[in-house]
Amino acid sequence: MNHNASMSAPPRRARRIVLLGLAILGMASAVFIVRGPLMMSAPMCMAGRWHGCFDTFNGVVLMTLVALPLALLVVWALARRRRAADVTSAWRMSLAEVGMVHGTAPFIWMTMMPGGGAGTVPARVSLVPLRDLVTMGPLGIVGNLLVFAALGFFAPMRFAALASLPRILTLGAGCSVLVETAQYVLRLDRVSSVDDVLVNAAGAVLAAMASRRWWRTTAQAPSDQPRPALAPAG
Repeated sequence: MNHNASMSAPPRRARRIVLLGLAILGMASAVFIVRGPLMMSAPMCMAGRWHGCFDTFNGVVLMTLVALPLALLVVWALARRRRAADVTSAWRMSLAEVGMVHGTAPFIWMTMMPGGGAGTVPARVSLVPLRDLVTMGPLGIVGNLLVFAALGFFAPMRFAALASLPRILTLGAGCSVLVETAQYVLRLDRVSSVDDVLVNAAGAVLAAMASRRWWRTTAQAPSDQPRPALAPAG
């Protein structure tokens, strides 16, 4: 049995390396494609100016990418601390916690950016399902799918209570309702639409399905506590 386990370890490790390499390649390709718009906001962001950086989509995306090494450093620090305390699944839990925040906060920030008529234009709401999908366009639909994608991907890996697709659907829809309500109450010159809630929740569910391989096993026996010490024999 030990021999079989040792034989299966190298292919599994090689598979992980290949997946990590593909993920890095995909991210690098995405950055290469959008490098032009991002570089337009770079001078403002490097100068620490709010206008032209943190109030633009390009600026927020750029600062999210710049902060990625810091997020990975936080993952490493949390995992190291947990491993020192002999906590099970230290790396998975640390990555899930940081991934939820780093992958969700920028999209929330962008959805809460006020429009040109914020504060003066009356709040608008659309409660007819599927009516606004036509006006969203492919880019708008993809953007809405990504709003809570990181939350749906990492939340069931971290919290066993969320390790089911209906609960992730409820979580995504609930968070989206809060965002749409905030847009309406604050009069941000945005349309609070039921279609946004549906697409956001769908994005969370699709992301959860993508990570199901990891959170299904985590749901059986997750733990943020040190492993119990074995009692001495006899």
